[in-house]
Amino acid sequence: MLLLALDTASSAVTVALHDGKHVVAEDSVVDSRRHAETLTPMISAVVAAAGRAPADLTAVAVGVGPGPFTGLRVGLATAVTLGLALDLPVHGVCSLDALAHAVVTGPDAPAEFVVATDARRKEIYWARYRAADGLVERVSGMPQVGRPAELPAQIRSLPAAGRGPMLYPDAFAAALPPSDVPAGSVASYAVQQLAAGRDLLPVQPLYLRQPDATPATAQKSVLPR
Repeated sequence: MLLLALDTASSAVTVALHDGKHVVAEDSVVDSRRHAETLTPMISAVVAAAGRAPADLTAVAVGVGPGPFTGLRVGLATAVTLGLALDLPVHGVCSLDALAHAVVTGPDAPAEFVVATDARRKEIYWARYRAADGLVERVSGMPQVGRPAELPAQIRSLPAAGRGPMLYPDAFAAALPPSDVPAGSVASYAVQQLAAGRDLLPVQPLYLRQPDATPATAQKSVLPR
């Protein structure tokens, strides 16, 4: 196995390779405005750093959000294009689940915690998780979006990973690393789920609200008045 993982759902553009046992190469750049310019060269660099070629890839995993619309689409379009070009299966992973997996597989993981990422508009994307024996379980249902000050008290009492607790420190009990989704965790979470025979997500963006830009409802005249 040689699985390529990538995520552009947060401020980071992140890419990793996983050989079925461990991450063999990984890179991340925090740049929320240059996902498109950064991602493709980074994929090439990570594959080359592992001493591999695109033809060696056997699968692709991509974070499907939730996340900002433009950045998220860059990652999904790239993953789908690679899958078509190389005839590879492409798997979707909830980006919050991947970030939670990073917490659980890191040192001193709490038994329960929150993942909260920046949704802009003074809001966060969030979900609650439980850790047990190196595995992570989302216990709050589907990820949600909302204002930090309006979170339930039981959520605010938990430590949180992601940029949410960095941006709104008063809304959470403590901040946990990492602040952005690492592609290595997208990869290892996908490998873990596939090995257990569990289905991953379809490669579709996990949008929790409508985009800021909407098509015009009526044609505008270009003639002088």
